[in-house]
Amino acid sequence: MLKHITALSMSAAIALGAIFTPAPAADVHFGPTNPFYAASTLPFHAPPFDRIKDEDYQPAIEAGMAEELPEVQAIADNPAAPTFENVLVAMEKTGQVLHRATAAFFGVVQANTNPVLQKVRTAEAPKLAAHHDAIYLNARLFGRVAAVYKQRESLNLDPESLRLLDVTYDRFVRSGATLSDADKTELKRLNEEISTLSTAFSTKLLAATKDGAYVTSDRSALAGMSEAQIAAAAQTAESRKQEGYVLPLQNTTQQPDLASLSVRATREALFEKSWNRAERGNANDTRDDIAHLAQLRARRAQLLGYPNHAAWKLGDQMAKTPEAALKFMDALVPGATAKAANEAKDIQDVIDAQKGGFTLQPWDWDFYSEQVRKAKYDLNDAEVKPYFELNNVLENGVFYAANQLYGITFKERKDIPVYHPDVRVFEVSEADGKPLALFYCDYFKRDNKNGGAWMSNFVGQSKLLGTLPVVFNVANLPKPAPGEPALISFTDVTTMFHEFGHALNGMFANTVYPDLSGAATARDFVEFPSQFNEHWALYPAVFTHYAKHYKTGVSMPAELVAKIKKAANFNQGYKLTELVAAAELDMQWHTLPASAAMQQPDAFEKQALEKTHLLLGAVPPRYHSSYFSHIWDSGYSAGYYAYLWSEMLDDDAYQWFEEHGGLTRANGDRFRQMVLSRGNTEDLAKMYAAWRGKDPSVEPMMKYRGLQESGH
Repeated sequence: MLKHITALSMSAAIALGAIFTPAPAADVHFGPTNPFYAASTLPFHAPPFDRIKDEDYQPAIEAGMAEELPEVQAIADNPAAPTFENVLVAMEKTGQVLHRATAAFFGVVQANTNPVLQKVRTAEAPKLAAHHDAIYLNARLFGRVAAVYKQRESLNLDPESLRLLDVTYDRFVRSGATLSDADKTELKRLNEEISTLSTAFSTKLLAATKDGAYVTSDRSALAGMSEAQIAAAAQTAESRKQEGYVLPLQNTTQQPDLASLSVRATREALFEKSWNRAERGNANDTRDDIAHLAQLRARRAQLLGYPNHAAWKLGDQMAKTPEAALKFMDALVPGATAKAANEAKDIQDVIDAQKGGFTLQPWDWDFYSEQVRKAKYDLNDAEVKPYFELNNVLENGVFYAANQLYGITFKERKDIPVYHPDVRVFEVSEADGKPLALFYCDYFKRDNKNGGAWMSNFVGQSKLLGTLPVVFNVANLPKPAPGEPALISFTDVTTMFHEFGHALNGMFANTVYPDLSGAATARDFVEFPSQFNEHWALYPAVFTHYAKHYKTGVSMPAELVAKIKKAANFNQGYKLTELVAAAELDMQWHTLPASAAMQQPDAFEKQALEKTHLLLGAVPPRYHSSYFSHIWDSGYSAGYYAYLWSEMLDDDAYQWFEEHGGLTRANGDRFRQMVLSRGNTEDLAKMYAAWRGKDPSVEPMMKYRGLQESGH
């Protein structure tokens, strides 16, 4: 299956990514009436969204920066000899107002934005970039960090503290702390410009995606869609104050409705709307922005002493180098494309048998592959969806699996304020009743929500700060018409399990230092817990617990379950190829040297796909460069390969579970203790090997993808 677009929310990364000297605190309109002034008094210090107004964010963010810089400078100027406590631990305690404000702000601005919030984001992005530089380019502060680092062998630190020292020192160096003053000035300029462009890209893409929706007043153009789908399209049109029907765009290249639409002209129009959403030559065209971003990132990498942006980004990842990531991806291409070619032939055979008179195009793939699937496995989504009602999947599937593996329980809280009426909140407790976390879920698509699905924290776990996690999942599942059940596809079911895997990584965090807590891991590891959790969606004991008809409560018939399992590897050539194509495209953009000329995005994309043997007419990359938000504004630049690398880990890990009795509390507790709770407290490859008993193998991934007959 395709690994869902988990734009693991970038609030922390954005909040730590910029530089500017804020206005003095006296000039910032910030006081006790601002809800971010003091820690929230709600359970788990949850954000008081009932009190937070749009105008509260900007003064809190600016006051937070103005407060943190003197805190940091006091550490830098401390006359006492540098120690782990007075440097590293002291740094972990700084910036509490800024952390509170940015965690809530970036959570909301991505999931429920408006023009006011977008204006704040645009204004604050370069300032936050500058703020990051003011800390990590502070020569006196780095001098004290370096002094402690030089003593690391004699300090007798516990392993987590030693990891914090290593990670912090490396972050300073990778942020430019060793540069000359002149180069630091240039780096600050580049960081501010990159941050500004990235924010502009995000704003344009949100508008372009909304404007790119397919609109029609002709009901017959929607032939093939169910009555519920058509009703939802009418409801979307009404909510936008438009006549007729609206099919909003998802953030991916292919659109879910393409599987249903029987009118080829409609399919082609919807695909074109998706593919060219950010290439209309208007104010929302992103091509100049991404070309500039790629060039600026290459220049920054050169300034920092790296041959390209990817080399800079991957130094602290599991892959370590772009060459290693490319070698891993290149090895997947032949098997993926060969399988995709076989799938294309099967589809073309159907088209020809129906005397279609045309060659398979991208907008035909989902419609005809659904027919192939039905013919091969006698299975279609319309038959399956009544057994996947969203709330039942959540409580009797996602939560049930977590209970069986880890013993945790969930109780809905109606008294915790939320940022939108669609959001639900659950208190999560340990098996012994001890409070563990708060979990928010915001599943339905909105026009003012970023595309995709993701997880982040409103509050991170830390023993040092005495905080427990407040975690949220966001997705873009289709919202039903009023009074209709929220019936979702099995792909959507898997998305829910995926994002909840990230949530578990955050909720089980059990570390001292906030900088190492939860999902604060390498990009090519962070998707491992989420993708691993997907495996439980089809696990028999879990599946039978939630796959029940929404009207009758009757379990899915055994023969239908068998069809789903039999069809699990269907279309995997296509899905893997579009994913590898996107990951290779990302790496091609970010291995450009600083000497390269400004690229023309469409021509560059074509050349990049040709170079990697992935320019396939019927199988476009999962993201076109101009709307590839993962790599331009969500922290995955030179990192989209992480989904594939993590898939190797997650399939290898599931193989271990299969070898040790599957879904049991003993297995779950061991995985929680040795992996999910550890965050970034040790070398991630060593952490994995210690739990697994050996290094990961790619064979289980190839087996689960159906690209070879058996694993090891």
